[in-house]
Amino acid sequence: MSTRDSLLAALVATIWGINFVVIDWGMAGVPPLLFAAIRFSAVVVPAIFFIARPDAPWRSILAVGALMSLGQFGFLYVAMAAGMPPGLAALVLQAQVVFTIVIAAGVLKEVPTRAQAAGVTLGVAGLVIVGLGRGGEVSLAALGLCLLGALSWGIGNVVARAARVPGGLSLTVWSAVVVPVPLVALSLVLDGPGAVATALTGFSWQAAVSTLYTAGLASLVGYGIFNSLLARWPSSAVVPWVLLAPVVAMGSAWLILGQRPNGAELAGGALLLVGVLIALRPPRGVRAARSPGPAEMSEPAPVS
Repeated sequence: MSTRDSLLAALVATIWGINFVVIDWGMAGVPPLLFAAIRFSAVVVPAIFFIARPDAPWRSILAVGALMSLGQFGFLYVAMAAGMPPGLAALVLQAQVVFTIVIAAGVLKEVPTRAQAAGVTLGVAGLVIVGLGRGGEVSLAALGLCLLGALSWGIGNVVARAARVPGGLSLTVWSAVVVPVPLVALSLVLDGPGAVATALTGFSWQAAVSTLYTAGLASLVGYGIFNSLLARWPSSAVVPWVLLAPVVAMGSAWLILGQRPNGAELAGGALLLVGVLIALRPPRGVRAARSPGPAEMSEPAPVS
């Protein structure tokens, strides 16, 4: 890529990495499922009035939204509320690449290449190291919830690929319509009407800034830049930049929140990222097609 576009890709990865810290910072006093519902309400309105619906059946758009947004971020926000540090959360979510390849092999009969098989093996080993060596503040439940978010994302990738749903900003906005109501309903059941009412009436400026960042910068601006890059360059040149996001998340969480990863988390995380890079490597002599991202089985959809 050109220097300008490489800098834009790095900027997007930085925005997405800091996104995890901003979520953690703004969630205080707001039930996690309600906080996620507010974020995706801001993604939908007012953008849905200005962005055309993707050229795909409603069932496909809603299925992608239910898995990539409702499932992924519902589990992620609850995991972070349960003590999952932002940097580690960003890292563990990259397991979606492993899940995507394995599920696609079983459901779509897309046999993984040797590189993908090796990448999946390294990725699983990295996750095991992270799980065994997690810090005292990270419960097994929080780690499991984050992995469920990655699993939901991976299933969403396969559904999008099977349905050939076009990716991009329009899919981000329109698929988000399925998110707010179920999350609010779940929050009412799990947290209680009183907690929801208290959170809404006492919505802090930190929560408002966090929502503006996650919905405006991470989802809308981030996807807008990222998909413009995919339109100009092969996806194999653009998508690996996403792997900077966990690095930025861990670094910013360390600097801003004082959440220093331990040796096992760093070692396991590095092994996971190496596995993802190997899994993303295109077959020798094959130029990667320009793809909208989430619909590509072997590539991670952008972290938003």
